[in-house]
Amino acid sequence: MSFLTIERAGGIVTLTMSEPATRNAITDNSAVDEFAAACAEINANPADKVVIITGAGPAFSSGGNISTMHRCMDPAMPCEAIIADYAGGIQRLPPIIIGLEVPTIAAVNGPALGAGCDLACMCDIRIAADAATFAESFIHFGIVPGDGGAWLLPRIVGASKAAEMSFTGDALTAQQALDAGLVSRVVSADALLHETRLLAERIAARSGPALRFTKKLLRESPNQGLETLLAMSAAYQSILHKTPEHRAAVEAFEARRKARSAARRGNADE
Repeated sequence: MSFLTIERAGGIVTLTMSEPATRNAITDNSAVDEFAAACAEINANPADKVVIITGAGPAFSSGGNISTMHRCMDPAMPCEAIIADYAGGIQRLPPIIIGLEVPTIAAVNGPALGAGCDLACMCDIRIAADAATFAESFIHFGIVPGDGGAWLLPRIVGASKAAEMSFTGDALTAQQALDAGLVSRVVSADALLHETRLLAERIAARSGPALRFTKKLLRESPNQGLETLLAMSAAYQSILHKTPEHRAAVEAFEARRKARSAARRGNADE
């Protein structure tokens, strides 16, 4: 059985983590490989404009599968093997999700714990159901965020809040996550996917090339100086000015303006 259920409609790709028996754990299974394949396909398909990531069942994702951690505790497993295991497993996920060229929305339907919280942080936008919780819970098990959470979380909630969450492992309610800037809105559980799809539809109505270049600029902005970002913006703009989407939008704007002007003249003549 596949870990991901993939649905496409109107330029929106919904990736649903579908292993509720493990609360959608994303380690020691096919999750990373399936995310890699799905994201590569999305990047290669110009018709795909927005991605929604959510979970089946009561949880978004429990993160790492705790029951499989015993093998790392085995004295027979050297540290070098554990490092290789992380590099070839969960650590592949941040570049995969962050590397999606289209906007991503995490529809957090329930607990997002450890690597599950970090998976949500890999997305561009996070919308939470009112019963969702978020915890950087690695410290409870005497380990660190092995999946890049220490890089992701401070960039979203700030250094102080990220430190508090990481040092205590305490969970945030959906409202606390909203107050911390971890999510952009909180909705009822029944409305979560509906509200997320409404937002995705608004995004998908925009120019596909412009969405992809806008995401590139947003992702690069924390790592580049202003001069570099301005140069990138000009380069992207030179390409977008030649796209049919840009031409159609300009022509539609001009047609509306002419229609309004004609209507005003008609009213003045009456």
